[in-house]
Amino acid sequence: MADPFVVCFVPGVTPIKWERIWRERMRREALELRPSSQSEALAAVTDGSAAMAFVRDVAASEELHVIPLYEETPVVVAAKEHVFSVVDDVSEADLAEEVVQPGDDADTVALVAAGVGVARMPQSVARTHSRRDVVTRPIRDGAPTRIGLAWRVSDAGEAADPRIDTFIGIVRGRTANSTRR
Repeated sequence: MADPFVVCFVPGVTPIKWERIWRERMRREALELRPSSQSEALAAVTDGSAAMAFVRDVAASEELHVIPLYEETPVVVAAKEHVFSVVDDVSEADLAEEVVQPGDDADTVALVAAGVGVARMPQSVARTHSRRDVVTRPIRDGAPTRIGLAWRVSDAGEAADPRIDTFIGIVRGRTANSTRR
């Protein structure tokens, strides 16, 4: 059996749908999904230990192909007692008055819950770390983050692993009977 097809994914991305389709279509090909930080995902694609990665805010370059997939709304996470809990959304100007904690992990959310500032993060990441003692509000004028599927330019062309094209087809919604994989 061939080595598993390894795909990394950053927090907030849920590749379950694509995994299910892969397993239906590629029964003899193992798919390994690896949760990774952004830097880990990019390093794994760059060094070849992963074939592809779902990444956030990465543009195509001489080294990487990137297919843009979707945009995520930025949100602010605040303690339930914070003034942001009584508004529908916030602006960048509202955030200028706040202590904004760096980071978008569970520890950052725990600090926010304790009343130590607020945190800014993509909506999907905030959902991952949701707690009863915090609220999330969209940032109405905040720049969205972009999720893309990345792989090495050197893995393209005739010598490329055909599973890359198959996975691209799955992510793009092509059917099993499509003439393009």
